[in-house]
Amino acid sequence: MNSSQRFETLKLLDLETTSQKRLPKTVWALGFTSLFMDVSSELIHGLLPVFLVVSLGASAAALGVIEGIAEATAHITRVFSGWLSDTLQRRKALAVAGYGLAAITKPLFPLASTVWLVAVARFLDRIGKGIRGVPRDALVADVTPAETRGAAFGLRQSLDTVGATVGPLLAIGLMYLFSDDIRTVLWFAVIPAAISVAILVLFVKEPPPRTPRDKRVPIRAKEIAELGSLYWFVVIAGAVFTLARFSEAFLVIRAHDQGLALALTPAVIAVMSLVFAAAAYPAGRLQDRYGARPLLVAGLAVLIAADLLLAFGKGLPAIFLGIGLWGLHMGLTQGVLSALVAETAPQRLRGTAFGVFGLMTGLAALAASILAGVLWDVVGPDATFLAGAGFAGLALIGFLAIRRRASV
Repeated sequence: MNSSQRFETLKLLDLETTSQKRLPKTVWALGFTSLFMDVSSELIHGLLPVFLVVSLGASAAALGVIEGIAEATAHITRVFSGWLSDTLQRRKALAVAGYGLAAITKPLFPLASTVWLVAVARFLDRIGKGIRGVPRDALVADVTPAETRGAAFGLRQSLDTVGATVGPLLAIGLMYLFSDDIRTVLWFAVIPAAISVAILVLFVKEPPPRTPRDKRVPIRAKEIAELGSLYWFVVIAGAVFTLARFSEAFLVIRAHDQGLALALTPAVIAVMSLVFAAAAYPAGRLQDRYGARPLLVAGLAVLIAADLLLAFGKGLPAIFLGIGLWGLHMGLTQGVLSALVAETAPQRLRGTAFGVFGLMTGLAALAASILAGVLWDVVGPDATFLAGAGFAGLALIGFLAIRRRASV
């Protein structure tokens, strides 16, 4: 074989390898679905803490309860949507229902006139998130080969987080355009939410069911109990991470307390999300190559540094550095944990496994946000972030003490 022939052979092999690693179109479509819904959600979320605390007079404790219940609701709902998606073997229909519910609740935010009406709107919006999250993640796993699954979840997470960056930036521009009229700005969240649902309906293709309708058997509790020890390790790890990481709403009010103008408060979520988006896909690729454990350990170390900066940092540069580190820890860990759930659960139980994972992390989110709000009001903001650093430190010690396991 001459040099020209060898070159052509190597080129063909390289093209074949690239083709095998190319992610399915459905993963991209789900990523853009998430992107536009996050533009909508984070446009609201970037303004909601100051809307509640400054405009409607809510306390930090009330903010913690609302955010804790909202996020816990999203996670707990995942149990039922996961079980249903496994039983019906229809992921897309549930995803459409969840994204659709979130879309139709967006007008409730600008219409709300009291703290508890905002709480109801947030509650319904998070039910939609809970319904859609598991079928979407299970569908990503269903259509992606195991050797590129980390990259697939990283890409989906990155596109999701790009939306979470654009949303707050859009909110900043609209706040200036409409002279800090938060209610008017919140109405604009309806548009990207509608685009998100349209992309999902038109471009996401679901593989055919693995089992004929007349032979499907509902998932039973006994099967859930038989999920392997490695899966339960991932569940516990996810819960501990969530306990150490309360709602990002507290980052927003921390920056506002340090002098950030009202119109610029969405920049908190934008900065966090930008770093999150930049880190998530590379983290997924690194997980495919080196495993998850180094990324999880690094994520906890970064979270500790973020909490210490947010507790003791003076002035907006220090606060925003802490916010950036918070986003980095999210990028290093969130897609990795999702890929681990997919890897450690059998395909038949994949949706249910994501749901149980969501239940445990949801309960941890509720506890973390309530504790954060109470500490903020009773002791002070420093105590909130020091408690987060303490939980993250305990988790880091636990991870370092555990021997490396084959799949983690």
